[in-house]
Amino acid sequence: MAIDMNVFRGFAEQIKMLPQMARPTDCPDNERVKHAKAIFSTKIDASNATQLESCVHCGLCAEACQFYIQTEDPELTPIHKLDLLKRYYRREKAPLRWLHRLIEPDITEADLEATQHLVYESCTECGRCGLVCPMGIDIAAMVHVTREGLAHAGLIPAGLRAVEQEQGSRGTVFGVGPDQLRQAADELRAKGHEVPIDKDKADVLVLTSTIDVLLFKDALEATVKVMNHLGLDWTIHSCAFEGANFGLLSGYSEVQKSASERITSQAIALGARMVIVPECGHAYPALRWAGANAHGAPLPFEVMALSEFLGREVMAGRLQLNPIGADKHVTYHDPCKIGRHGGVFDEPRAVLQALGVDMREMPSNRTANFCCGGGAGLFVMEKAEPMRNAAFDLKRQQVEATGAGSVVTACGSCRINLMAGADRTHWGTRIESLVELVGDNLK
Repeated sequence: MAIDMNVFRGFAEQIKMLPQMARPTDCPDNERVKHAKAIFSTKIDASNATQLESCVHCGLCAEACQFYIQTEDPELTPIHKLDLLKRYYRREKAPLRWLHRLIEPDITEADLEATQHLVYESCTECGRCGLVCPMGIDIAAMVHVTREGLAHAGLIPAGLRAVEQEQGSRGTVFGVGPDQLRQAADELRAKGHEVPIDKDKADVLVLTSTIDVLLFKDALEATVKVMNHLGLDWTIHSCAFEGANFGLLSGYSEVQKSASERITSQAIALGARMVIVPECGHAYPALRWAGANAHGAPLPFEVMALSEFLGREVMAGRLQLNPIGADKHVTYHDPCKIGRHGGVFDEPRAVLQALGVDMREMPSNRTANFCCGGGAGLFVMEKAEPMRNAAFDLKRQQVEATGAGSVVTACGSCRINLMAGADRTHWGTRIESLVELVGDNLK
């Protein structure tokens, strides 16, 4: 089902309005540094301290970052984005901190504000820099620690803050709550699909996302078709359907925990053995790994990304598809959080193979894949637009090198950023959802 570009452009205009909807933060101006330092102090353990000590200044991380590659701006070198955190470490935690206090200035509020652009608007925490670091420094994880410090200092960019505040206060994202979910389900029922909502018990809890309810309705419909096709005992639950976690994206841990726990508690109440995360990149690590930390115990259910689930079912022979044919030339864009961070590479490719399409890999693929540029919340940050555009331009070159007429992905944020770039540059390549292709070709 083709996406109505007028609806898409309307959604993009709504995103531009987000900064006006953000409420002022609760953190007084004169306490921002104190709050940031408190987070840094908690987060810098022996492992993180070792990583902050380990940089050998080789510059390889710069050559791995799509933003540096596209701009050649030394300020965007990934390791440079940790300077604020490193300064705190040297002055407050390092063995020679007494010496560093003599030669390095203390952190100021101006330093925090200057870092906002580096760790929010110029980094998607894609992890490609950490992949090439010879010292094994997980730069993306350190950037996230810095985000956490800025978030508790009240310095989340306004667009991202608006959505995080909405999810934290009302439990909705972009205004989508249980009523909008039920309306979307009714639309699918009118098309003949069975859509179970709020069952008391179910083997599988299926999450969706606001983006799929509002914009990518093809992905939601395809997910419903797949679950019914497999004959699973499944449900969507109106109290816990949103997979997106804007607390994780912003770095505000209270909202991250509450959004994650809402899902975990509902899955336990259902007796679910599996929770399936929708086509949303960051929703996957937010529940699969960070979810246990928020819950305080191992999760008593399996968490699977939708693309991972589809691939597993295909490889087990339970999900059989009608081949589309080799006349359809596609390439696959690995969402960073599902692919490089989650290791889900073979499953989506198994699905494409089962569909019989002509699959063509980009020059950089799988672990080396370049980010779309909209991850980690950049797609809702107005000031991040130049970075998003720069990343798209690189991705476009990679796609065009394959000669494919379609780029398939399994993340709504990636899809939005690629569609926005295609619309901006009048690019004719199709941007498609993996589950949409599956739903359209069930045997």
